[in-house]
Amino acid sequence: MAERRAFAQKISRTVAAEVRKQISGQYGGSPQLLKNLTIGGSVSHHTTVPLTEAVDPVDLEDYLITHPLAMESGPLRDLLEFPPDDIEVVYSPRECRTLVSAVPEESEMDPHVRDCVRSYTEDWAIVNRKYHKLGTGFNPNTLDKQKERQKGLPKQIFESDEAPDGNSYQDEQDDLKRRSMSIDDTPRGSWACSIFDLKNSLPDALLPNLLDRTPNEEIDHQNDDQRKSNRHKELFALHPAPDEEEPIERLCVPEVPKEHFGQRLLVKCLSLKFEIEIEPIFASLALYDVKEKKKISENFYFDLNSEQMKGVLRPHVPPAAITTLARSAIFSITYPSQDVFLVIKLEKVLQQGDIGECAEPYMIFKETDATKNKEKLEKLKSQAEQFCQRLGKYRMPFAWTAIHLMNIVSSAGSLERDSTEVEIGTGERKGSWSERRNSSIVGRRSLERTTSGDEACNLTSFRPATLTVTNFFKQEGDRLSDEDLYKFLADMRRPSSVLRRLRPITAQLKIDISPAPENPHYCLTPELLQVKLYPDSRVRPTREILEFPARDVYVPNTTYRNLLYVYPQSLNFANRQGSARNITVKVQFMYGEDPSNAMPVIFGKSSCPEFSKEAYTAVVYHNRSPDFHEEIKIKLPATLTDHHHLLFTFYHVSCQQKQNTPLETPVGYTWIPMLQNGRLKTGQFCLPVSLEKPPQAYSVLSPEVPLPGMKWVDNHKGVFNVEVVAVSSIHTQDPYLDKFFALVHALDEHMFPVRIGDMRIMENNLENELKSSISALNSSQLEPVVRFLHLLLDKLILLVVRPPVIAGQIVNLGQASFEAMASIINRLHKNLEGNQDQHGRNNLLTSYIYYVFRLPNTYPNSPSPGPGGLGGSVHYATMARSAVRPASLNLNRSRSLSNSNPDISGTPTSPDDEVRSIIGSKGLDRSNSWVNTGGPKAAPWGSNPSPSAESTQATDRSCNRMSSHTETSSFLQTLTGRLPTKKLFHEELALQWVVCSGSVREAALQQAWFFFELMVKSMVHHLYFADKLDAPRKNRFPERFMDDIAALVSTIANDVVSRFQKDTEMVERLNTSLAFFLNDLLSIMDRGFVFSLIKACYKQVSSKLYSLPNPSILVSLRLDFLRIICSHEHYVTLNLPCSLLTPPASPSPSVSSATSQSSGFSTNVQDQKIANMFELSVPFRQQHYLAGLVLTELAVILDPDAEGLFGLHKKVINMVHNLLSSHDSDPRYSDPQVKARVAMLYLPLIGVIMETVPQLYDFTETLNQRGRPSCIAVDDYESEGGSMISQTVAMAIAGTSVPQLTRPSSFLLTSTTGRQHSTFSAESSRSLLICLLWVLRNADESVLQKWFTDLSVLQLNRLLDLLYLCVSCFEYKGKKVFERMNSLTFKKSKDMRAKLEEAILGSIGARQEMVRRSRGQLERSPSGSAFGSQENLRWRKDMTHWRQNTEKLDKSRAEIEHEALIDGNLATEANLIILDTLEIVVQTVSVTESKESILGGVLKVLLHSMACNQSALYLQHCFATQRALVSKFPELLFEEETEQCADLCLRLLRHCSSSISTIRSHASASLYLLMRQNFEIGNNFARVKMQVTMSLSSLVGTSQNFNEEFLRRSLKTILTYAEEDLELRETTFPDQVQDLVFNLHMILSDTVKMKEHQEDPEMLIDLMYRIAKGYQTSPDLRLTWLQNMAGKHSERSNHAESAQCLVHSAALVAEYLSMLEDRKYLPVGCVTFQNISSNVLEESAVSDDVVSPDEEGICSGKYFTEAGLVGLLEQAAASFSMAGMYEAVNEVYKILIPIHEANRDAKKLSTIHGKLQEAFSKIVHQSTGWEVGNILVSKEH
Repeated sequence: MAERRAFAQKISRTVAAEVRKQISGQYGGSPQLLKNLTIGGSVSHHTTVPLTEAVDPVDLEDYLITHPLAMESGPLRDLLEFPPDDIEVVYSPRECRTLVSAVPEESEMDPHVRDCVRSYTEDWAIVNRKYHKLGTGFNPNTLDKQKERQKGLPKQIFESDEAPDGNSYQDEQDDLKRRSMSIDDTPRGSWACSIFDLKNSLPDALLPNLLDRTPNEEIDHQNDDQRKSNRHKELFALHPAPDEEEPIERLCVPEVPKEHFGQRLLVKCLSLKFEIEIEPIFASLALYDVKEKKKISENFYFDLNSEQMKGVLRPHVPPAAITTLARSAIFSITYPSQDVFLVIKLEKVLQQGDIGECAEPYMIFKETDATKNKEKLEKLKSQAEQFCQRLGKYRMPFAWTAIHLMNIVSSAGSLERDSTEVEIGTGERKGSWSERRNSSIVGRRSLERTTSGDEACNLTSFRPATLTVTNFFKQEGDRLSDEDLYKFLADMRRPSSVLRRLRPITAQLKIDISPAPENPHYCLTPELLQVKLYPDSRVRPTREILEFPARDVYVPNTTYRNLLYVYPQSLNFANRQGSARNITVKVQFMYGEDPSNAMPVIFGKSSCPEFSKEAYTAVVYHNRSPDFHEEIKIKLPATLTDHHHLLFTFYHVSCQQKQNTPLETPVGYTWIPMLQNGRLKTGQFCLPVSLEKPPQAYSVLSPEVPLPGMKWVDNHKGVFNVEVVAVSSIHTQDPYLDKFFALVHALDEHMFPVRIGDMRIMENNLENELKSSISALNSSQLEPVVRFLHLLLDKLILLVVRPPVIAGQIVNLGQASFEAMASIINRLHKNLEGNQDQHGRNNLLTSYIYYVFRLPNTYPNSPSPGPGGLGGSVHYATMARSAVRPASLNLNRSRSLSNSNPDISGTPTSPDDEVRSIIGSKGLDRSNSWVNTGGPKAAPWGSNPSPSAESTQATDRSCNRMSSHTETSSFLQTLTGRLPTKKLFHEELALQWVVCSGSVREAALQQAWFFFELMVKSMVHHLYFADKLDAPRKNRFPERFMDDIAALVSTIANDVVSRFQKDTEMVERLNTSLAFFLNDLLSIMDRGFVFSLIKACYKQVSSKLYSLPNPSILVSLRLDFLRIICSHEHYVTLNLPCSLLTPPASPSPSVSSATSQSSGFSTNVQDQKIANMFELSVPFRQQHYLAGLVLTELAVILDPDAEGLFGLHKKVINMVHNLLSSHDSDPRYSDPQVKARVAMLYLPLIGVIMETVPQLYDFTETLNQRGRPSCIAVDDYESEGGSMISQTVAMAIAGTSVPQLTRPSSFLLTSTTGRQHSTFSAESSRSLLICLLWVLRNADESVLQKWFTDLSVLQLNRLLDLLYLCVSCFEYKGKKVFERMNSLTFKKSKDMRAKLEEAILGSIGARQEMVRRSRGQLERSPSGSAFGSQENLRWRKDMTHWRQNTEKLDKSRAEIEHEALIDGNLATEANLIILDTLEIVVQTVSVTESKESILGGVLKVLLHSMACNQSALYLQHCFATQRALVSKFPELLFEEETEQCADLCLRLLRHCSSSISTIRSHASASLYLLMRQNFEIGNNFARVKMQVTMSLSSLVGTSQNFNEEFLRRSLKTILTYAEEDLELRETTFPDQVQDLVFNLHMILSDTVKMKEHQEDPEMLIDLMYRIAKGYQTSPDLRLTWLQNMAGKHSERSNHAESAQCLVHSAALVAEYLSMLEDRKYLPVGCVTFQNISSNVLEESAVSDDVVSPDEEGICSGKYFTEAGLVGLLEQAAASFSMAGMYEAVNEVYKILIPIHEANRDAKKLSTIHGKLQEAFSKIVHQSTGWEVGNILVSKEH
């Protein structure tokens, strides 16, 4: 013990770095060693780089070349290098919703249209990291995934789960009693009953070959094989993932850009029936938003007329197309609200008379009176037929109604019955509506900004309703406008609606409204294209109705759509001469001025052809200033010319048939040209109307222009109001965008001058215009910018990559484009907040980069920039004019155009001088960035493929950077008139970014992720097209590009470091963006270079950290940074797992031979090598670079002396946990050999965790607070109020026999002295320990063993302490606990939380807290460290072990079962790993034959694990290991660790009474062998006998639900072994075993009886006497029971009896004291006491199996001392005097007096004599003639 204690005191912990220094110092002495440690050629003088600094990384590319792997194939091969197909560039065809894709019909298109169409149809260009999904970012240990991995787990059997409930247990006990003969039937104390019971019980199965003498090695081997078979492969599958928000490294694959739909609603029109049926009626449906005063959908036209009715119109209507016969429609609503109405309007054929007259019959006739009014109806019918025949092509307004949509949806139509009389077809359905309300339905998430009242408007999950609308309102001729409609609708919502007072038209319209299905069949788009799944063209279709969203929707266009809606609103002919009263407007779309030039592009309504050339508005009878409510929908041609226009012709229709009167008379004309200065003309118009046909060439002018000689209505005033709305993915309808696109296309087509608006731009002015139009993009509206986002970004990128040639000059637009991109991206970010992922990346932009962006003109099929490319025109300054490459191209290339050519150096005034001065200091001085190329395979332009390329490069870099603005035309001509200025986008981007400053730089930093991701994709595309994806990484990119990247990373890291306090949020984003960028670069660039970038970032952070008072925020940022980089899918490969840190220069033996040598011979170098593998040594950190960084972070943050990093514990532990858990489930590492290599990267983790031992959460303390059904926990006494034996007794029993069961002394000590360091939370500790177990489980055993050999005893003991803690940490909680936890309410977890927070905050200390508060840090600490309000939100789940379970209060039975199953498997696996490790430690001891002192620690862990709740499976292996340990080191138990021996006996006995037979058979085997070994060592196994006996008493005394039947079976098994043990048959051993077993059985029966006779004091004392007798051989226990009896007697005031018990106790003590100490004044033994009690001789210790008291652990109680004896005697005297037996008092004092005299204790002697005087005077007083002898009859039973 002494050594352990000392270790515990030293626990104040040397800092990690110092330990390492010492170690390196020990090895660093020999110069030989230094030579051997050269890494990569340069001598590393093993200078320790402190953990806070990053080391220089290994040059990974070089390393892989210089260290080829020995084997050619095999699982390890794949660890060496990234797979060859790691990155693929995929062109995946985009999915098209419709059967044929939407493209314009015309073959000739202008460039803008061509670009748009290309942008909507080209394949997605995806760069796919094939294994990306295996990185931690995509591989979260989610619950579903866990469930998947947990399939097929075996159910572990635990005794605690099997333990029967109280009542059934009772019956069983009674049953047993009936079976066993009662004690009372046999002579008391006889062995007979006991033996009888024993003989009758059945033994458990014996273990085969248990008694054979097998060599230890073989046993170990067998045990090992059995332990290793059928183990669960993945440890982490059994461990719940730590509780985190979305892990920082998660990046979701962006959504595919697709057409936007709101919530979709299916409306089916079933029937429309009036009281009378006399003519066809036509209906239209549309949605209106009252609040926004906006029509939010186009019209859906339908009619439900019978064939007979349609027949009436046959002459006027050509055959109907099936597309116009739809009766159901799908509406889309992006912003559902309480203000949306479904408005139904009805029209009928025009007839004479105003609307009121025509509607009259519908109001007066009732269907029921049809027969009565037969004649009248016939008359009406024939009138209607006449009108249809004559006026069949004209309509008139008739009636309307509206349905308040949200009432239907939200209340199933419990509408306040306003006069719309909406009856619900399916009976009352109030309250039966599902109230599920989803707030995330609005389009994409960006659209969630709905107004406050709208939460309840969810259209995705209501139950379908059938409505019957019974009332229509007739239209008022003077109230047809939309304005009027909104007034009506607003009024409808009022209870006292004006509409109620109107007389309705009664009818029945049945409509079904339901949420639209996902993929409805037979659907047509608004352009009448068939949507996929259209099995049969003859089926009546459903129409998708185009939405006009109430507010802006920000979604990029992805399909070609080009529609125009024309809304004639009103006409004022009041001042027109002549008759013009029944007015209709004919609308035509013309491509020229001839009447025949009308285009068939107007969509038909219902039951008519698909397209027609004209449309008529409805006629309001006798109204000279009519309002119209028509919507005319036109399909715009893709390419418009100046001659396209809308023509409006106004007619007067004569309703009466008169002689010589034509049907229609033209009364006016007006028109709208479609293009104005090249832009589509839309909006509100108030047009003058001409009385005559317009003259020639009118179409290019607007009617506002006063044409000579024309007559106008009302003096050319505007009399016709019309609105034109375009829904187009071709026309941007934004002047700034239009101008930009127009200029870009002018460049494309090389057409000058360009007309834009009213300006003509000449070529010489183009450059300025272009630049100003680029910067003016900022002023454009956001909505069109988003709609044309893809095209806009494509064009900006194109301008960067291929600077245009204007007037013979190359114009470098890189900077302008970069700025424009930065500002657009920031606008999107600011305005579309809801549209971002957790990293602040806007979804629209992520999907642009992922799917759309590609390098311009690098199509696999067009080798040089040809028309196939992006905006592919030949007017860029590219070398080749066409796809055929001219010979001159090769000429140009072969001339080495080194830029040091003096003719072409830039003039000194070039703007780049500025640039040079900015970056000059960074050594970035170099030539201009035009590199490549005529075609994809070209060598960089200007570099020479000859061997002298090196030197060219050098001159290249040293010369000026040449500015491309100052090119001279003569130079251009030398190059055959063209210049290859095709730049590489990533190079240009990096350059622009490095040189930008001011607000542009700020804008770029805000959205750095965008530029980083663009750059990466560009790099991959470049490698792909240049066929360099397989090229060696060192030659992939030019050096100056690498310089730019380095400069960029360095400045950005500097921003992070310098601004993290001011712009927290921005810096967090910047930090993660940078990390993702480096992560990406690892896949494509020189990895050593990327490592050096990581190091540079680290350096910046660490230099800043020194100066910071509170480093935690910055360290937290660095953790995020590291975690993202380590989420790389080839993280393991990047760590060079196959390099064994072999000093390459030394001729050290190969690994295999090194491991095979026993460590006794291993060379110094090897030791160092092993140490290096387990230490965070410089070689380790260099070669396993990323793992080194991760473990270093862990070591630094967990260091208790680290100031202010306490809050980051959870974060850093989660990082490690996350990595290991991902390796664990990674299919690539499932091979054990490979896993061992992976585990090697984490070997130093063991050391790091060993150093945290004092800080770990103490799981052993909580151990006993959980109900642990059948296991005994010695400190459970408080809780066992109902136990049968008084607590003190049990304590005494346990206390003497079972030395502290609590915690290894080291833990005890630290907990008593109050931990100096803050403790980790339970969750963090648990995570750390599971990581430790993973490493121990998967690491190579031989490596571990060698390392253990090198560890000091101190360190090994610490490792054992850790394992001890692991046992408690992963102990099985038991199904009952899961059930209990399930029924717990939250209150408990809240209290826990409060306590925990208190504890944590307490541990921070007031001073630090004050400091924090002053820094405002408690509000928002990073990483949600343990303090601060943020953490409070994050407690969510309980922090105790079972935090996962308190979340959902009630779990199903199955879930509880599943949880218990997982927990059981975890406990088993964890303990098996611990067992494996203990075996390795034991082997280490066997091999080195030293360090035996740690075996005690091994035993302690073993015993502790036996004491916990374990599965049967584990216990079998555990007992096997224990048997092997005892047989290897028998002296250990029987001579050194005697208290452990006692402990072992107790554990084995406890398991002998287990309810599970396998556990019993293993435990009894172990117990038998223990006795056998003890017997063999000393031929006397009194020691074990005694300890087993003591254990039994302890077990029986303290365990509540203890089942004697099971123990009886085990005793029988032990007997059976003794009988079958042939070897020892001749010795006394079998008899001794039998005696022992019988004695045990006797005690067992008696103790059980005692529990029954709790209420019968006589019987109880009797049994106690018998039990004490059973303990004849173990003085301590007998003493305990004698005292026990004394206590019981004095409780009942039997003082004389009590005194006799005490005398016997004293005699027993005297007996052993006389053996121990030869002192004359002490009593000789029990003989001395004969005068007081005649049968005191029972206490003499003479039998053969008495243990000599000088053995440790015997007679060690406090009574077996002189003072103890004195105490007992004094107590006896006191009792005698209370009993009034004064003569006996004298006898007692006679023994006491010599002792005190020897000690010269005058004070005591005076007291004694005083007492004697009292006693004698009492005798005198009461001398009634008693004889002293009468009293001395022993009262002892």
